[in-house]
Amino acid sequence: MQHFFEALEQRDRSRQIAALASDSAPGSSFAPHRHRHGQLIHAISGVMIVRADPGSWVVPTGRAVWVPAGVRHEIHMAGAVQMRTVFVAPEVRPGLPDECRVIEVGALLRELIVSAVDLPAEFEPEGRGGRMLGLILDEIERAQPLSLHVPMPRHAALAALCTDFINEPSSDATLRHWAGRAHMNERTLARLFRRETGMTHGAWCRQTRLLLSLPRLAAGTPILELALEHGYDSPSAFAAMFRKTLGVPPSEYFRRR
Repeated sequence: MQHFFEALEQRDRSRQIAALASDSAPGSSFAPHRHRHGQLIHAISGVMIVRADPGSWVVPTGRAVWVPAGVRHEIHMAGAVQMRTVFVAPEVRPGLPDECRVIEVGALLRELIVSAVDLPAEFEPEGRGGRMLGLILDEIERAQPLSLHVPMPRHAALAALCTDFINEPSSDATLRHWAGRAHMNERTLARLFRRETGMTHGAWCRQTRLLLSLPRLAAGTPILELALEHGYDSPSAFAAMFRKTLGVPPSEYFRRR
């Protein structure tokens, strides 16, 4: 898959902005690499784990990570992923973020990205293609970084546990269970987890379950089904956690937004 990006750089070296589609199988990855272009990495379906020197993030459907030009990063797929990427040369829009950040991809930006993938290699800058790409840049530039995201640990054993949990969020997430799998005592794992992520193990699991539930909630999945998928005993337990974290019950979250 690394050749995919190398071919892109060779083909589009002279292009200042381009949108590209890539569908990936479960467990596949892009090895550490960097681009001359800045890069908005977005999944229209599936969950990615994006790692860069400044940090690592879980990126489900509806989210994206902006990676500035020249920043070394890697991408891992948790399940099958339909990835859509926008590449932007640094000189195109100096106001774009100069640090990695997670943003929400709303309906407008999503449809613009999906449509831009089908633009011909040559298009009029003042025509439809140019206006579409300009609007994409506007939306990236004005997007506020999201506080609701979860960092990924770099420690190999913890990263493996976290990846398994992302793939199966209804699985046993007790500290004792994870410590046993990692061959550590509970206190050591708890201390290491906080040092690696800045969060307690319990808070990380709750926030990950919440983040993974949002795309399913937006698609109209019943609360009962969501609760069971994400390891809660009842819809009321899931709703209570949701409200405590986001301030509104699941039934009102997207309606208010």
